Amino acid sequence: MATFHRARSEEQRAARRTAILEVAATMLAEQPVADITLNALARRVGLAKSNVLRYFDSREAILLELLTTELTDWLAELSGTPKPRGAVATRSRRLSTTIAESLARRPVLCDLIGSQAAVLERNVSVEVAARHKRASLAAMADFGAIVRRSLPELDDETARLFAAATQLTAGSLWVHAQPTEVMRAVYDAHPDLATFKIDFAADLQRFLSVLLAGLLAQKPG
Repeated sequence: MATFHRARSEEQRAARRTAILEVAATMLAEQPVADITLNALARRVGLAKSNVLRYFDSREAILLELLTTELTDWLAELSGTPKPRGAVATRSRRLSTTIAESLARRPVLCDLIGSQAAVLERNVSVEVAARHKRASLAAMADFGAIVRRSLPELDDETARLFAAATQLTAGSLWVHAQPTEVMRAVYDAHPDLATFKIDFAADLQRFLSVLLAGLLAQKPG
């Protein structure tokens, strides 16, 4: 555990914020959002809880900023994937598969997305919330541009709609793809109920394929 002196310059404050975010990311790789507490985070960083609050309004503010970082990193990865070729149905299928598989490789991002509305946006200031939403708007625009690179048949507005729907769908599916021990035991003991088990990547790919098919069917002409 690191021991920090009080940050006095803007550079020191920025370094302290980065350190807090990095520790939060490490903790999220080990446990879900629901188990992350401000006290535990402060201990891992090497600061008192009150000192952590000098840099972030709350635990939720830390995790919202981390969500923005994780989302930016994911979109950078997605933008670097090869541009699909072929008929529109082929490109649509490849895009939905690429998105689903790339999100499945990022459990921290999925956990944050799944917790965003119900948890992370509940204990933050108006300033923090507005900054987060503006970052989300920019991310959805970037995501929409990535979608249009594969499917220029979609206009900008429709591509952004798909981007927003992807985030909502992924967050919901991720939550349901993490069953409790009781539910896992139920599925093992009652195979007829295993239909409720979620295969995150496969099910997300199917949902996104259906959504893209509907959006493409609605395009003018």
